[in-house]
Amino acid sequence: MIRSMTAFARQEADTTLGYLSWEIRSVNHRYLETAIRLPDELRAAETAVRERLNARLGRGKVDCSCRYRPAAGALSPVTVDRDRLSRLLAACREVADQLEQSVPLSPIELLRWPGVVREVEPDTQPLQEQALALLDRTLDELIATREREGVKIRDLLLQRCTAMTGLVEGARRLLPEIRLATREKLLARLAELQAPADPGRLEQELVFLAQKMDVDEEMDRLGGHIEEVSHVLGRDEPVGRRLDFLMQELNREANTLGSKSAAPETTRISVELKVLIEQMREQVQNAE
Repeated sequence: MIRSMTAFARQEADTTLGYLSWEIRSVNHRYLETAIRLPDELRAAETAVRERLNARLGRGKVDCSCRYRPAAGALSPVTVDRDRLSRLLAACREVADQLEQSVPLSPIELLRWPGVVREVEPDTQPLQEQALALLDRTLDELIATREREGVKIRDLLLQRCTAMTGLVEGARRLLPEIRLATREKLLARLAELQAPADPGRLEQELVFLAQKMDVDEEMDRLGGHIEEVSHVLGRDEPVGRRLDFLMQELNREANTLGSKSAAPETTRISVELKVLIEQMREQVQNAE
């Protein structure tokens, strides 16, 4: 199923370890480019987060951020290293004895001394597991949004394919009439000259002119590319790059049709084809 690359998803949860929230934004991009922002408590999970994004998203510029607010009971306990504090106090008293005027010791200054306060390193594994589970739900929401937008893109592309098929068939019906009208016009001009013409040379010129105007090959390729677009839209995989290539090929054939046009009708068809192709190209730029 075709997916859009533009989407937004947000999930939040209050857990026993605190408040967690994920936000994922994605826009169109040629490749998959991810930017991840995590709180300090989840830095170790960055590799796992990136792996999940790479496994589930094919293309797009993705901005993924997580917020965490620890619960009151989840804060790490703070303890004082009594032995280090005792040695620090003894040193302070020794220095104070050498001073003419002693300065009162501030408990806050003592607590700031390296090593006096010991903070137990928390076990972040449970927090990582809960955060990654919430990330999976956020990705589910993001992909569902991409798929809904993808359905709209697919429908628009199929509508344009139907319109293009009608234009190509119309051009096929007009070609025999255009060739006949061109032949009759040339013969009428020769008749106005009132001079005999070499039948062999005349036939050669008519054949050359017919070859110059021949767009049957372009019509066949246009029809084949349109069928391939419809086929690609039914694939259950990222197809944005393939569709972008097909848009280039369709535009090439439409331009050739216009350059070989020998009548206003086929020129108009060429212009309408290019308008439809450009509309499709704008949609394809956002397809994963």
